[in-house]
Amino acid sequence: MGMFLNSGTPALNYREIAADPFFVDKTKLLEELLPFVNRINKYLCFTRPRRFGKSVMANMVATYFGKTSHSRELFDELDIASWDGYPEHLNQYDVIYVDFSRVPKERGDYQLYIKRVEDGISQDLGEAFPELNVRGDMALWDILEQSGKKFIFVLDEWDAVFHMRFMTQADKDDYLLFLKNLLKDKPYVALAYMTGVLPIAKYSSGSELNMFAEFNIMEHERFSNYFGFSDEEVDALFHIYLEQTKSPRITREELRIWYDGYYAATGKRLYNPRSIVSALSLGELASYWTSSGPYDEIFYYIKENAAQVRDDIALMVAGERIPSKAREYAATAQELETKDQIYSAMVVYGLLTYYEGEVFIPNKELMDKFNDLLLEKKEMGYVHQLAGKSRAMLQATLAGDTDTMAEIMDFAHNTESPILQYNSEVELAAVVNLTYLAARDDYRVVREEKAGKGFADFLFYPYKPDRDCVALELKVNALPEEAILQIRQKGYALNFTKDARYTGRILLVGIGYDTKSKSHQCRVEVL
Repeated sequence: MGMFLNSGTPALNYREIAADPFFVDKTKLLEELLPFVNRINKYLCFTRPRRFGKSVMANMVATYFGKTSHSRELFDELDIASWDGYPEHLNQYDVIYVDFSRVPKERGDYQLYIKRVEDGISQDLGEAFPELNVRGDMALWDILEQSGKKFIFVLDEWDAVFHMRFMTQADKDDYLLFLKNLLKDKPYVALAYMTGVLPIAKYSSGSELNMFAEFNIMEHERFSNYFGFSDEEVDALFHIYLEQTKSPRITREELRIWYDGYYAATGKRLYNPRSIVSALSLGELASYWTSSGPYDEIFYYIKENAAQVRDDIALMVAGERIPSKAREYAATAQELETKDQIYSAMVVYGLLTYYEGEVFIPNKELMDKFNDLLLEKKEMGYVHQLAGKSRAMLQATLAGDTDTMAEIMDFAHNTESPILQYNSEVELAAVVNLTYLAARDDYRVVREEKAGKGFADFLFYPYKPDRDCVALELKVNALPEEAILQIRQKGYALNFTKDARYTGRILLVGIGYDTKSKSHQCRVEVL
């Protein structure tokens, strides 16, 4: 058993995952892969956002095909066992498994990085097949071809090296040439199963890897069911959570709010698998998206064009969808210069989602990160300034300080942005979201919520039920008293009064804007 050839690592990893109570069986993917084995179209690349199950699937593929896995007792209990062709390929192949996100002990050099892979595979081949007489001056592909054998290659996170600091452009070119020499038109390749985040075209404009068929989250329906969790799968996991938890703290609706909202090319909604499993395992709703700073990753993609995208981001934080040609770009541009290129990259990385020609923020987990971006980054200009006043706006509202509320609303409207000129309800919503952005730390803020006899402009549901609830209505060329009257007459506060959990006050907030005087008036009443 070698480090790369017939390694035991994928099987150990997959067995651990399969033993988890929140395991989702995706083994039917194997049935769809088998027709590609030993065929001309045997090169497959799956690009998905991080934490969408790529490595889990790579471990599964290596475990099923690998000779040394001895995994019949594992797969006999899984969905793939129901397929007639299941036993034929089980543990029948020499598998070369490489996780390209791993680096050698001595960091800082591409040559050391790739030498670890080349020498490791060569050494494994020499030990597994002594008759090959492997010499140190032999190219890896020559050794493989000399063997006369067939291999399945499972290459996980193939593009990870492009994000490593030591890589120069020459190194990147050499790496693409390495993969071409290793895989392209080689008789020893039975199947090449490769995963990454960004598509091959992002890195290769030539023919180095043009033998691969790529399947990404935005454009390809095939294989889309195997990455991400469906509603039905999350339902089943939540049932397990309820059975195993003495005092459940998470509701099914909260899982949807926090982690749903991605779309496959089929139009099917998807949940982030890593976040769902983490939340149910730990019994806590939180952001499991990244271990880096709360907003740094998002800012990386927009920092050179913050002024160009900040209006769109303000609208997306308000819950709106932005028309975009992101699908057409598919993040293949080397430089992110236009909004469509920026949004395309953010969709591919899972920071936004894309559906029917529009991009938007998928769920609360990501929305919280966009909130942090607006609150913390001065480069976001007026959006950052308004977000910075949002803590004072919430405090003034809870205290009934209507003068301060009106002052902050006037400040918002006097900025030089078209979205703050009150030409549509969308712009009104953007203003409220910005001026109450900090409220999201303590409240689930919902726009156009069904309540009573209509739809409330905004309802603020407190995370701690003893805190005040807020029903807010904003009107143009009307007094704030009229807004509050509408809240009362249409029963917008019923969503709070009918829920016994809420024990704090219920505040009715009316905000009126006069287009002639260009000023706001505010009123706060207790129900």
